[in-house]
This record gives sequence, C-alpha cells and structure tokens, in this order.
Amino acid sequence: MHGEYKVPGGKLVVVDLEVVDGRISGFHLAGDFFLEPDTALDDIDAAVNGLPAETDAAAIAAAVRGALPQGAQLLGFTPEAVGTAVRRALVTAPGWKDFDWEVVHEPPVSPRMNLALDEVLTTRVGDGRRRPTLRLWEWNESAVVIGSFQSFRNEVDPEGAVRHGFDVVRRISGGGAMLMGAGSIVTYSLYVPATLVAGMTFADSYAFLDDWVLQALRGMGVEATYQPLNDIASPQGKIGGAAQKRLANGGVLHHATLSYDMDGAVLTDVLRIGREKLSDKGTVSAAKRVDPLRRQTGLSREQILERLASTFTSLYGADRGTISAEEYAEAEKLVASKFATDAWLHRVP
Repeated sequence: MHGEYKVPGGKLVVVDLEVVDGRISGFHLAGDFFLEPDTALDDIDAAVNGLPAETDAAAIAAAVRGALPQGAQLLGFTPEAVGTAVRRALVTAPGWKDFDWEVVHEPPVSPRMNLALDEVLTTRVGDGRRRPTLRLWEWNESAVVIGSFQSFRNEVDPEGAVRHGFDVVRRISGGGAMLMGAGSIVTYSLYVPATLVAGMTFADSYAFLDDWVLQALRGMGVEATYQPLNDIASPQGKIGGAAQKRLANGGVLHHATLSYDMDGAVLTDVLRIGREKLSDKGTVSAAKRVDPLRRQTGLSREQILERLASTFTSLYGADRGTISAEEYAEAEKLVASKFATDAWLHRVP
C-alpha cells in the first residue's frame, strides 16, 4: 500500500506499507522533508510497524512523537502528517493528479444563483455526473453571504445592507458572514469527490484543499499562509476565509473568499458582528484586520483570477470547461425553491 500527503506550506510525506494479520507491517517513511538525526527515520518506521491497521491518524502521530529521540528536528513535516499519509495509504486515497479536472469561469450571475450552482455542481461531482471542478465566481450585484448556521438578526443590519446596496443570502456551508462587494472579492469553489480527502481530519482537509491557492498567491508576491481552521493570511493581515460542505453522496464543496478591495466603514455598517469585534478598537481598524490583494499585488482582479486558474491548471493538468444549460436550469429551480425563500434565509432567525 502506498500513501502520499503534501503538507500545506511544507514537504511531501510518502509511506509504503503492508497489512499482515490486521497490523501494519513493512512500513517505510520517505519524502523531501528534513530530519535530524538520520537515525530518527528508523525510529519512526519502528513506531508505526506493528500498529493495528485501524489506528487513527492521531494515535499514529502520538506513536511517532513518542519514538523520536530527544532533540529530534522535523522540518517540513510533522508526526500528524505521517499519520495522515498512513491513513491515506490504508484507504487507498487518490491524489490531485489522479483526477480529470476542469476549471470554469463563467459570466456574472446573481448571488443566489452562485449559491445554487455550488449545491448543484457539488451534487453532480458526488454522483459522478461532472468532473471535479474549480469554479471562479462572478456576480452581478453585491451581497452579504451568511453561514448556514448563523443567526440572521445577529449577523446582519438589514437597513445597512439596503443602504449600501447589499443583497443578503445564506449558503449551505458553515462559517462566518462574508461581505462580498461586486468587483471587490475573489471567490472560488472546488467541487471534489470525498476520496480526495480520505484519511484526513476535517481540519487537515481545509489546508490541503487550499494549498494550491497559497502557491498561486506566493507567485504573485504575497507571503500567504494558512491559519487554522479556515483563514488565508499574510504577515500584513487576513486575506480571506474558506468553508466546506460535505454531501451524503460523496461530493465535497470547498469554497473560499479572498478580499481584493474593501471598505472597513461599510463592513461595520452592514455586519453587526463586525461592530462587536471592533468595538474596542474603532471602525478604522477594520481595514487593518484584512489586507486586500489589490494593495499586496498591484494586479487587477482579472489578472489575479487568471493567475489562480493558470496555477491550478499547471499543477493538476486541468482543462477549461463550462457550466451546461442543464446545470443552469437545475440551479434556477433551486433558487426558486430554496435560496430565494424567506424560509431558507431565516432558517436561523
């Protein structure tokens, strides 16, 4: 059995093993990481060999950590990365390049339509009716997008939203509210089979699915890093955040919103929670909490979108694709039955 795990921002961890009588046997760790002393590699191999095949990633990591000699230095990987690689080997999890990818960048649609497309395309990937896909969003009006479990009245000031021209919509994934000004945000969605993140903890899958965008941002001169659980940041401040939804049919939605430009005063006039977070610092600090990509890169929003698409394509061999008329029609029906209804918007009052 063979398993691989690319540590976000780090190195590749590779494991080979067998299972004999229900226990891990013939285990060997390899990769482009750094490890001192050299003999620690044998200690890690010995720690994993003999473990029950059902041992979870956390317990494998604990065994590895306990076997390391005092003062051992692991650079570019962690015991947890070893545990993840082992679990991926045991479930024969595929890697990015084992899939036939598509990149979609379609004309603008409404915020509700964008959210409906997320559900439709995730469902179709889970059912095997669509190739795994990266979709770059475009929308025809500004919106506040609240998380699936957020309280409408606690998060949004409806009068402020109307005053600044923001529609209010609710997505199917969890997480916090996003102020998505038309032309001021870079948003993308990944629709992937659950097998791509098999063997990973939910938290690990966030960093794994956004590692490509960190590489793209670094190529634009942004010192991008991942901040658990779901933030993309730089030394100057937060850039954006990600959210996920996993469907019962095996489809996984992972989407992220990055700030291209922002107005801190508008944020605190539309989002109630923004006022609470910044109440002891003043609204001027809103702009300091987020460091937009326009300032960091000097690139237009269109140039950034093209850099994201080209990076993903070069890494995983993706083709440019489209959303079919049938998929649009299915999303339109979902807008009418779900995303445009008060019942959905106010499902958490």
